Amino acid sequence: MPTAITGSTSIRPFEASKLEIKTYYIPSAIPSYVWSALRQNSIRTNVVLPLMEKALSKEQNGLLQSEDDDDLWITCSSVDAEHNRTLDLVLSCTKNEMGNYPIFIVATVPFQQLLDHKFLPPRIDNLIREMKPAGIPVERVYSIFAPEPIAQLFAEIWSSRTHIAYYAIPYYAAMLSFCTRETLIQRNATLMHGAIHFNLRPARFTDLAAVADLCYEFAAKSEPFVLDMSGAHKEAQILIQNNQVWVHEIQTEGYALPEIACIVAFTRNTQTTATITKVVTSLNHRGMKCAQRLVRQVCKHLLYSAGTQSVALYVAHDNKPAGKVYHNVGFVGLDLEYLDTQPIEGVERWTEIGFDRSRVHLGHW
Repeated sequence: MPTAITGSTSIRPFEASKLEIKTYYIPSAIPSYVWSALRQNSIRTNVVLPLMEKALSKEQNGLLQSEDDDDLWITCSSVDAEHNRTLDLVLSCTKNEMGNYPIFIVATVPFQQLLDHKFLPPRIDNLIREMKPAGIPVERVYSIFAPEPIAQLFAEIWSSRTHIAYYAIPYYAAMLSFCTRETLIQRNATLMHGAIHFNLRPARFTDLAAVADLCYEFAAKSEPFVLDMSGAHKEAQILIQNNQVWVHEIQTEGYALPEIACIVAFTRNTQTTATITKVVTSLNHRGMKCAQRLVRQVCKHLLYSAGTQSVALYVAHDNKPAGKVYHNVGFVGLDLEYLDTQPIEGVERWTEIGFDRSRVHLGHW
């Protein structure tokens, strides 16, 4: 287990006339300027906007249930002298079928603004001040996932207020990247290699066992968010039922049954942006470029057949092979040396920081 540390920080006084903090428990109550700002930044808000839109659809169709009652969103907006509001940050506390999500915070301002010591501290401080009256128990906050400056500052302030330590080593540290029709590197999928035939397609319920095996394998490398086989089966069932996972099938001549070598899942989706959330290749099929082939095919489907404008994903800083795969497909900003001199808006460093697991209730995502 990583070493836990407690952080502290000094906070500038909150100027009530310039910032407005609001809590919303049902998505239809969220103002239009908030929806507009999130949709204009759909890549950077991919951990919040799709979940809000899903909740709004459930509400409009009368499908909100009692277990949805503790979902909420807290907004931080700047208010000018004419009382015009500009959205800066949104904090979400939500769940899915697999369990509670981390606390997510997204920004609608340029990443560089998050580095301004005058901008971020009062906003994070007051989002945290609102969490208790909003009804978020301290044990519910098992981790924070956000752009790196936000996650680090949140962890420091939260720990100083609650005396719940955070882990010095993040659960996850990654680069947010995206691919569009303009950046996608077009290649026809190789469908045959010698005696091996490839088939790239949406998963079917007959694939359930194989998809579950790969979900289990993916989670096994995602401490502390591991799954037992029952949980992996449930996740696979949800992905297939929602048409959110594709498979790379391999048929070898002379063998009766095909094998599923790789899966790609995309689970946070809006009309304009889809987010790839899981890519995993079985141990028996590594080195065959299955992941690159399937990610490219899924991107083609999302960008052309589904009409999506961009596909987002996160790639861990220490996973250079994955970064190379995504770079070869057309995801931007993964050449870090270039990015240092030519920053790309929307390509950002994100971090998930966990809190002392003896003091919190771990969720799953």
